[in-house]
Amino acid sequence: MSHTSAALLHGMDLGDLPLERVHLTRNHASGGGRTTGVHVHATPLDASDVVTLGGLAVTSPARTVVDTARISTFDQAVVIGDSALHRRLVSLDEILDEVGRAGPRKGIATARRAASFLDGRSESPGESLSRIRIRQHDLPSPELQHVLHDGTGVFLGRVDFFWREFGVVGEFDGMGKYGVDGGQAAVAVHREKLREDAIRDAGYEVVRWTWRDLFDFAAVKARFDRACARAGHRR
Repeated sequence: MSHTSAALLHGMDLGDLPLERVHLTRNHASGGGRTTGVHVHATPLDASDVVTLGGLAVTSPARTVVDTARISTFDQAVVIGDSALHRRLVSLDEILDEVGRAGPRKGIATARRAASFLDGRSESPGESLSRIRIRQHDLPSPELQHVLHDGTGVFLGRVDFFWREFGVVGEFDGMGKYGVDGGQAAVAVHREKLREDAIRDAGYEVVRWTWRDLFDFAAVKARFDRACARAGHRR
């Protein structure tokens, strides 16, 4: 098992990667092919490239991240790589080493570019995509998972993104982050509002965005600029 099929078995986030085919890799230089439901890759495998999960031979986490990145977009590659790092399935050094070992294989440029951007502090696909959009729209690089306290040292929360020099907090608002559904969702949202009120009361501006905003991030950038202006006037 390899590529997205191996990623699924390892428990990595797959984002919007297609799953209509099972991916297998044969330890051969040639002889790959695909059918409606199966894609067979023919690529040399070292012993270190294969692990056993539930009795199945599966490509190692590092090999899985790189192989999947080679058949993915940059967005997809970052989502799966961040997920593997966050779950501590693999280290960044192991991924970079695997990129180097891949040589000139097809798609390696995407894998190499994604590997240089990965950060295991991103806790969800939405946060990974947010980091990409932040860079694409030339926003300053934020601190990730920053812990905030008020002026007396009281814990306010751990925020997704923090721009210290501007006094601005950024939060990706995916409902999945609350870990609840049904009637409990309203309680969780209320608690989040109280948390945000406390952060604002401590003197910070808060910019929130949702999944929809990730596909029109210019609007988020405009909100960020306005938040920076408000924070500057306050200071």
